[in-house]
Amino acid sequence: MNKKTAIVVGTGAGGAQVAKKLQGDYQVTMLEAGKEFKPFHYSIDGFARLRKSGMFFDERLIRLLLPNMIVDKSEDMVMVYGKGVGGTTTLATGNAVRYDGDLKKLGIDLDDQFTQLYKELPITTHHQYQWTDTTKKMYQIFEDMGLNPIITPKFLRPESCIECGHCAIGCPTGAKWDTRELVTQAVENGATLITDCTVTDIKIEDGKAIAVNAKHKGRKTTYEADVIVLAAGGFNTPLILEHSGIECDKTLFVDPVLCVAGELDSIGQDQQILMPFISQQDGYILSPYMDYLSFFFNKKWHHPMKNIASMMIKLADVETGYVTDKAIHKQMTGKDNATMAKAIGQSREFLARLGIPEYNQFMGTLNAGHPGGMLPLKEEQKDTLHDDRLPANLYVADATILPKAMGNPPILTIMALAGKIADIIKEQ
Repeated sequence: MNKKTAIVVGTGAGGAQVAKKLQGDYQVTMLEAGKEFKPFHYSIDGFARLRKSGMFFDERLIRLLLPNMIVDKSEDMVMVYGKGVGGTTTLATGNAVRYDGDLKKLGIDLDDQFTQLYKELPITTHHQYQWTDTTKKMYQIFEDMGLNPIITPKFLRPESCIECGHCAIGCPTGAKWDTRELVTQAVENGATLITDCTVTDIKIEDGKAIAVNAKHKGRKTTYEADVIVLAAGGFNTPLILEHSGIECDKTLFVDPVLCVAGELDSIGQDQQILMPFISQQDGYILSPYMDYLSFFFNKKWHHPMKNIASMMIKLADVETGYVTDKAIHKQMTGKDNATMAKAIGQSREFLARLGIPEYNQFMGTLNAGHPGGMLPLKEEQKDTLHDDRLPANLYVADATILPKAMGNPPILTIMALAGKIADIIKEQ
């Protein structure tokens, strides 16, 4: 008997996890819109000297430095996401944070999936033993301010980490884990990976998804399968669904990020693990983070990187917004701005305690990189993890189905959710 077939669209946190788990029970084909990931191998200082030339005048030109990083813009902010094998996990800072409280409220239990992930992946907090003096000082200031910092669990092999600060532009030693490793496992077990393959829509007949239409290296092609799993990301999955005649909700969240920074000679934050610890606040988190987007494209950041201290605010925004073929429509609401103002005040106080007076402080570029929420799960879907708008054999396994903005690193939670979806598919 021929083995049943499955197509998985996307190789990020959700897609790679589903593909790895389904391969064997199904013959899996992974379709990835991008190509192989290419990390940034060059000298930051060398490229930084070009900033005054005016070469870096638009954030979308970041692809000159990082071909796998896609930048777009909404009305209020810059949108950043990955395109290539591994998806955005290759450009994330490797945070393995569990944040499934909103899913639990719906009755969705992911305990078994998280337990399995902790066994299979290099998740650790042992990087704290490699912290620089700057990181230790920042952590102490957080404690003194009553911010209750938590050491960030990381997808990391600490013994290979060289504290270069390049977590978000391509780890040079392979110390940071990303989902390319799951893709490799799936391929070694018999799955097929097709890159440079952009899915446009799902072919649906008699209420069943029978194939995906795509452009492979510029040519139109069709891939048939018994099961189709969409994990193309919070911007692209809704577009594919809309093109297939499946309407999504205008409930886009993006987890806006703003860095408050300052100049302090030889602070050396650029030579530390990004986001080594986190403070969980009401509706946002605070964490030390070197913002490469602001460093290259924001004129206020035209200082040597070694002299910049930067505090990141990541906001759980109000779920309102949508995407079209032509644009991302997303604006900060009054509530978002009020929450951000409070977080900016705390960040300014932190920098002052670090030794940077307010006249030496400056703001970064408002950006976001955690899109999702346009097909949010509801309580009645707690057992199926499947929206009734979808054909029975079509699933979504990325942040598109998260019910609320997290304001937190989402990779581990998406992987747990995707793992449960793979289990449901196999059971059926």
